[in-house]
Amino acid sequence: MEYVDRILTCADCNGEFIFSAGEQLFFFDKQFRNDPRHCKVCRLKRMGKRVQQGAAAPQVMSFRRTETRAICSKCNVETILPFKPTNGRPVLCRQCFQSQQSAAPTPPAETEMHV
Repeated sequence: MEYVDRILTCADCNGEFIFSAGEQLFFFDKQFRNDPRHCKVCRLKRMGKRVQQGAAAPQVMSFRRTETRAICSKCNVETILPFKPTNGRPVLCRQCFQSQQSAAPTPPAETEMHV
């Protein structure tokens, strides 16, 4: 099935917005049955997010993600973490973390006991 951009009317502000072909494909993949009823600005307002009206398009005022610099406990390389580490717990860079994950043994399957 080929999708084409469609123009819809917002239920809140009565403004027109584009329901793009990519969004339609996403809705189809997620098995959503109804078209969106609200434009992006109204949808964000309904979710309680602040919206900054710009000249070109509205933008969401997003929060800054916490980034912390730390030294990897295994290889002593400086890394940036997307969280603040807890005291006493080892910090691993992405490479060491992935190698630890792949080296972790899988738990044995439960065996049935026959009585």
